[in-house]
Amino acid sequence: MIGVTNFPVLTALWALPVLGALAIIALPASQRGLAKYAGLAVSTAVLVLAVELAIRFNPGGERYQFVEKHSWIKYFGTGYILGLDGIALVLVVLTAGLVPLLMIAGWNDGDDRLRQYGRGPHAYVALTLLVEGMVLLSLAALDVLLFYVFFEAMLIPMYFLIGAFGGTDRSGTDVAGRAAPRAAVKFLLYNLFGGLVMLAAVVGLYVVTSNSKAFEDGTFDFRLISDAISNGTFVIQPSVANALFLGFMFAFAVKAPLWPLHRWLPDAAVQATPASAVLMMAVMDKVGTFGMLRYCLPLFPHASDYF
Repeated sequence: MIGVTNFPVLTALWALPVLGALAIIALPASQRGLAKYAGLAVSTAVLVLAVELAIRFNPGGERYQFVEKHSWIKYFGTGYILGLDGIALVLVVLTAGLVPLLMIAGWNDGDDRLRQYGRGPHAYVALTLLVEGMVLLSLAALDVLLFYVFFEAMLIPMYFLIGAFGGTDRSGTDVAGRAAPRAAVKFLLYNLFGGLVMLAAVVGLYVVTSNSKAFEDGTFDFRLISDAISNGTFVIQPSVANALFLGFMFAFAVKAPLWPLHRWLPDAAVQATPASAVLMMAVMDKVGTFGMLRYCLPLFPHASDYF
């Protein structure tokens, strides 16, 4: 069985596209072709790692495999904890498999912004890789706070992919009087609001664990919390569990998105480039569906059944 691995393969999985994005954005502006080929090479290398994980994954083994655990913020009971179960593995392979195809499909998407942004192809490829890296880290995270941080952080590169490289019918005006891409702003505001509601629920979950005798201190460790709930040593009062469930579910419903919280999607999907729209809907938005399965069901089983 594969439990804790010596080589941090999951760290490599998400760090590779992030480091690749930084390297690509540092390339000279004249190296447009090199930026594109480098992005395709990096995303292909990520796919190779994902396939290796799928081959090595033991369906009859431990629930979470390739586990990595390091201290992050001890005072808050949070750590850098990564691991894959079957659901996460499927989405990791989906993400890693789609991004190289989207790199090819959007091969010329950054070219028309070259004069305006100076490094159009570089920025386009780098932003795509950043979204991939943050999605992969979110899927592998086994710490609730770590998941939340990157659940929100992935909005930033996606915002620029929609606003900077999307269609021309995106004009709007922000409070400073500068032109702003309306579809991108709408996408960002909807998802940030959902994230703020989830943040309140994340903090509430920590407070509940800190007041429970099932844990020495408050914790964000998803494995500890879910195991304590499943074996009955940690029980959340129904009213509190319902409120926390709704906080998590609201954010996931916005990102998925579910009706009636889907109003940001039509504009964003239409105004983004086709490749960016697929990246948003087939990769990033699936983190919302994943969150419903990963967090809402195990952490709040009775609330899930109730609602």
